[in-house]
Amino acid sequence: MVLTTVGKWAFFIGLALAVLAGFLFQAGWVFWVLVLLGVIVGLLNINAENSQSFLLAAVALTLSVAALNSLPLVGVFLKNILGYVAALVAGAMVVVALKSLFKTAR
Repeated sequence: MVLTTVGKWAFFIGLALAVLAGFLFQAGWVFWVLVLLGVIVGLLNINAENSQSFLLAAVALTLSVAALNSLPLVGVFLKNILGYVAALVAGAMVVVALKSLFKTAR
């Protein structure tokens, strides 16, 4: 119960940090903090039943961010926020994909 709460807080803190960093500042350490928070979310929040839908949504988000960043009309703030959210999701995506691969290989 406590670990699930930690995972949920890690997700909300990661989203808040992504939005704040996207608007206020761009620093290299924010990316790594978001990836670390994403790893925590992937370890604690995503279970076997949710892994396929999470991975599909994560891939869709990653591709959407890449497509939106290529548009000249998308503002700098939105590009930064989406990039930071993608970093958060990428950390979780790597963990969930590895868990899924190990489960499948058993």
